[in-house]
Amino acid sequence: MEHFSITFKPDDKRICIRAGSTLLDATNQAGIVLNTFCGGKGTCRKCLVVVDPKQEQVLACQHTVESDLTVTVLPDSRFFEQKILEHGIDTQVDIDAAVCKEHRQGIAAKTAYGLAVDIGTTTVVAKLINMTDGQVEATQATLNPQTKFGDDVVSRIAYAQTAERLTELHKTVVGCINELVARLCERTSIEAEQICEMCVVGNTTMSHIFLNLPVVQLGRAPYSAYSLDAHDVPAAHLGLQMSPAGNIHTVENIAGFVGSDTTAVALAVDIASAEGMTLVVDIGTNGELVLGTQDRLYAASCAAGPALEGARIAHGSRAADGAIEAVLANDDIDLGVIGNSPARSICGSGLVDAVAMLLDSGIIDETGRFRSPNDVSGELSPAMLARIIEQEGQLAFCLAYDGDTARPKVTLTQKDVREVQLAKGAIRTGIRLLQNRLGLKDSDIEHILLAGAFGTYIRRESALRIGLLPDVPPERIRFVGNAASSGARMILLSRKCRAKAKELARKIEYVEIAHEPDFQMVYADSMVF
Repeated sequence: MEHFSITFKPDDKRICIRAGSTLLDATNQAGIVLNTFCGGKGTCRKCLVVVDPKQEQVLACQHTVESDLTVTVLPDSRFFEQKILEHGIDTQVDIDAAVCKEHRQGIAAKTAYGLAVDIGTTTVVAKLINMTDGQVEATQATLNPQTKFGDDVVSRIAYAQTAERLTELHKTVVGCINELVARLCERTSIEAEQICEMCVVGNTTMSHIFLNLPVVQLGRAPYSAYSLDAHDVPAAHLGLQMSPAGNIHTVENIAGFVGSDTTAVALAVDIASAEGMTLVVDIGTNGELVLGTQDRLYAASCAAGPALEGARIAHGSRAADGAIEAVLANDDIDLGVIGNSPARSICGSGLVDAVAMLLDSGIIDETGRFRSPNDVSGELSPAMLARIIEQEGQLAFCLAYDGDTARPKVTLTQKDVREVQLAKGAIRTGIRLLQNRLGLKDSDIEHILLAGAFGTYIRRESALRIGLLPDVPPERIRFVGNAASSGARMILLSRKCRAKAKELARKIEYVEIAHEPDFQMVYADSMVF
């Protein structure tokens, strides 16, 4: 088969690829990761590149290679190194020396280490733990390279329909963890063979892929997991860079779409001991929820979609340099931009701020509809009024102007507001249906714990303003960081914690919210701001 040469600018990378491949295939081969929110279907239009010599903009996922090409990758199309939340809450745990004693072969005279790994759909975080004193020696994080196969678990499941493709996904994440191990070892001047134990958590799909277990059944009703159980696997079986005699422990999943990362979060925040009504929210493409007390616990997963991670938003992105992460308003708006660079996109936390600001300013009403400039002219300052523009036949709000041309650079459109409504409506619906199970009003919830990166960077007031969370005083809301990683560390160090995790996973009752009789009514109501 004929092959062609592709040169990528400004990376100065050159690869050879067969005719008929897409430019997305070529970027993957070159190690250049593009935004592929739609999984390469051509619908999100986030992977634009420029093909020389005509300077033609094309979608990398749709453009086939039929000749030698020079391609310029646009900054906004790159899957930038985003801000990744590495640290969680401080947790105390009684160290069990027996955990890795049997796996210390060949390292008796050296300090033994363990690894706590949180495999997220978007990010992978690894903590190197001293197994003697439990201290975190170093933390490394990276984007999950499986994103080239699609940005959400549904895309990954759809890709892994054959054993060969499942193995491809499996090898991709194993290679990612090995890369993190190499970075941790270099940073701490230890040998990989000193790592004798590893604890891995993730959503059910990520956990299955890591173990190379089938995921096809997760993509069709009743969405059952192949295995909800914990697994202990010899390191050599998975090809991980650690002691050949080492052990890999994966934690119990709760249900098909509520995984071991939620089990780890529940352990880390000690929800099994909660006396007051506690809600744990991990906001992502698939938002995971746990609600209850020590007496009874319910969990649910809600398909929030990727809008809060920047997908399906005209100028949306992940939390990367140049992304608006905070929006405040007075006579005009004030922006917080990651990296203190000119704004070129908006990420999830900025999106929640922006919609809250539009509501407070009266620019959009409670249904999410933009009000016309004539309707709000007497309510806004001239600077704010000038930011209401028309774009492609719909009203929009200009958040940032181009410094060179003074033309709108980052805008929020009517469609963008609708995407936020869909996301917040799904999350709020899940919470309300869990509340219904326990007969709770918003005021009955004493503690709301926000886990994960997105939950840590949003402002509580903005989340409350758009109705993302129950209507409680802001002081009841607390950020717990990467609690999944913290829980993985606890399970790594202690057999007692492993027993608690097993008990928790079985105690938490899963609710399939789409099957609740009030689902449609609650969802429609939750769409309103």
